[in-house]
Amino acid sequence: MALEQTWRWFGPNDPVSLQDIRQAGASGIVTALHHIPNGTVWEIAAIQERKELIESAGLSWSVVESVPVHETIKTRTGDFEKHIKNYQQTLYNLGQCGIDTVCYNFMPILDWTRTDLDAPMKDGSTGLRFDATHFAAFDLYLLNRQEAGELYSEEQKAKAKSWLDNASEAEIHKLTRNIIAGLPGSEESFTIEEFRKVLDTYRNVGDLELRTHLYQFIQAIGPVTQEAGIRLAIHPDDPPYPILGLPRVVSTENDAVMLLEAYDNQTNGICFCTGSYGVRPDNDLAGMVNRLGSRIHFIHLRATRREHDGSFYEADHLAGDVDMYSVMKALVLEQKRRIAEGRKDLRMPFRPDHGHRMLDDLSATKRTNPGYTAIGRLRGLAELRGLEYGIERGQA
Repeated sequence: MALEQTWRWFGPNDPVSLQDIRQAGASGIVTALHHIPNGTVWEIAAIQERKELIESAGLSWSVVESVPVHETIKTRTGDFEKHIKNYQQTLYNLGQCGIDTVCYNFMPILDWTRTDLDAPMKDGSTGLRFDATHFAAFDLYLLNRQEAGELYSEEQKAKAKSWLDNASEAEIHKLTRNIIAGLPGSEESFTIEEFRKVLDTYRNVGDLELRTHLYQFIQAIGPVTQEAGIRLAIHPDDPPYPILGLPRVVSTENDAVMLLEAYDNQTNGICFCTGSYGVRPDNDLAGMVNRLGSRIHFIHLRATRREHDGSFYEADHLAGDVDMYSVMKALVLEQKRRIAEGRKDLRMPFRPDHGHRMLDDLSATKRTNPGYTAIGRLRGLAELRGLEYGIERGQA
């Protein structure tokens, strides 16, 4: 049994169609009901409608990514108990519809964060990039966050100020939009003024508090996942370290272990994202698969390239700082272990994540979602499929 090849799809308005995805060779769809506001129950009728649409194209709804966690749950304020109950009901409803894998994250306010959505690559394609200097300029001088000055060295401040002084209005607007105006799959979109206000809601939520709230959340929904037959997969922080004074608590292997121990049941698992975990050199990716593989319910395969100043960018899927061969080999071995153990949850869905914008997708008249173009991910899926095939044949 091979790893399940899936593809993220943002729904009927996605410029990449279900037919395109089928031609790419994927069999499973990773999607969510993005039109439903955060904290609202996903009703069975809406879930069934989306599922039937996917199945009518000859595909299956493999993973929900994501059921967003409402901010009040992360801060344990306001009507968070109501939102937890709504989350529980959504999980019940998904289980009733035969969908068994749900990805989520616990990042405060912002989902994945980048400063550049079209950074030029050496081959002429473009990709996603997190520039540490540009981000510091936003934090220090555009957001004007009071505590920011304590987090940056004098050299970092000088570089950030120099960039800002030489940046055009268009560049400044683009940077601000990229960070807080919402990226594909992100949960919220803000203006600068709105963002300052929502940052204040985390003034009393530090690392310990956010960890505690996460563990309380998983303990509240864990019994529901068992009853509903749902496998939970938490996505790591992206980037995997605190930003804007906000804590991040799913960035390392130890973070993942602590979460799994907080509700020690097979339904409580992780989304193994090689790009996010790979930004940190202290994360041993293949080793993480070997040690945590039994609790990996969903996989994002992408490669990031680290730079000396804390910047990073999306490299080609078989390049960057991720030893994709060792990771894939460990995943294939984990799949074989599950078969040998007679486990029922054999499915190990993976998707190629954050492909480059290339070829026809570079056309100014073609609409694409940053990081989620058809051709870049098609290349990534083909490379990953070939890598898995070669490993499988080599072990035969």
